[in-house]
Amino acid sequence: MARPVIAIVGRPNVGKSTIFNRVIGDRLAIVEDKPGVTRDRLYGSGEWNGKAFSIVDTGGIEIDGEDEIMKSVRMQAELAIEEADVIIFMVDAKAGLTHADDEVARMLFRSRKPVVVAVNKVDNFNRMDDVYEFYSLGFGEPIAISGSHGLGIGDLLETAVEKLPEPKQDEYDDDVIKVAVIGRPNVGKSSLVNALLGEERVIVSNMAGTTRDAIDTPFERDGQRYVLIDTAGMRKRGKVYETTEKYSVMRALKAIERADVVLVLINGEEGIIEQDKHIAGFAHEAGKASIFVVNKWDVVEKDEKTMQQFTQSIRDHFLFMTYAPIVFLSAKTKQRLQKLIPVVNHVSEQHALRIQTHLLNDVIADAVAMNPPPSDKGKRLRINYVTQVAVKPPTIVVFVNDPELMHFSYQRYLENKIRGAFNFEGTPIRIYTRRKSEED
Repeated sequence: MARPVIAIVGRPNVGKSTIFNRVIGDRLAIVEDKPGVTRDRLYGSGEWNGKAFSIVDTGGIEIDGEDEIMKSVRMQAELAIEEADVIIFMVDAKAGLTHADDEVARMLFRSRKPVVVAVNKVDNFNRMDDVYEFYSLGFGEPIAISGSHGLGIGDLLETAVEKLPEPKQDEYDDDVIKVAVIGRPNVGKSSLVNALLGEERVIVSNMAGTTRDAIDTPFERDGQRYVLIDTAGMRKRGKVYETTEKYSVMRALKAIERADVVLVLINGEEGIIEQDKHIAGFAHEAGKASIFVVNKWDVVEKDEKTMQQFTQSIRDHFLFMTYAPIVFLSAKTKQRLQKLIPVVNHVSEQHALRIQTHLLNDVIADAVAMNPPPSDKGKRLRINYVTQVAVKPPTIVVFVNDPELMHFSYQRYLENKIRGAFNFEGTPIRIYTRRKSEED
């Protein structure tokens, strides 16, 4: 089920990122202790009044001069209009209504998308009068907020969530494996889709970003049904879009949300770049089964050590995804292509694997016996009970005497022991620590 998307739009320096960080709260901390996960986030997940959503911060574009500011805000608004279900239009109470605000407002008004105006930097009641001029934007009552003080955020979310559509139910049966193909432009996403399907279903070009939209393509292999979701490049024209690869994550994020298995494509000819880490991180944080697919392997100059060296490079760069298998292939020549589907099937099974509680507790008991938890200020962590509470991804709750005594390094040790016993290849594992209560 794909979550609806809220986008935060506005000119530079109105406080978009501050509000974004307040909305997602401590969700980033879940992976902060994992080396190699970039903290430069453009999107996150939130929930308010029982409604889950994805939220996108359209900030972060470097600005040079007044013309570039206008170009930037127009681009942000266009991207938000295209991808979001609800738009939070942020303005600055201290600066007042500006020409750039009017420009964005006209674009948003024409889009007919639901818009909520958030007037930031209303740090005290004396500034409430500064809010009224923003009624003239034409989107109803502006909501006064203060990102730095955390004021009005609840009212803002309340209003935005009310305008969200209901999440779309998945149109595919449970036994269909949904596979998202993600990667930066020109790594061969569409070529891989075509190779798997055996026909030219998707327009392919050497120009980065030529595919027009995310495309669902069902197919069947050996009695198993699949749906390929090609996230592809940007659908608009012009140089503005050539500089916005990172904003195409909105589309990739929607595809990842719907997928069971995510193929993270890497250009074998060019090697690994920083943006590959961003893209892989989306799949990891969404808790999806993942496979690294090194494409264009046919054009790589190789000796007997090349594959081993590239594998080690992936492991070094993606320390937070050591669980993901690696497949080397060429979508163009179909070299080694037959190896991919069996791996997709395998990681899909691992992603949905449920372990019996007594087996899980036996493994944890052995792990504790071999390496007891370290003490902290005279207190020692005591693990009472372990149970798996969910699949896709496998989610395990560890009941302890005091959750604050669970150091992330010891939690990682337990995860490694669980993987050693039950494999879970290709899927992240979520481990949460809870205090044992009388009911438990």
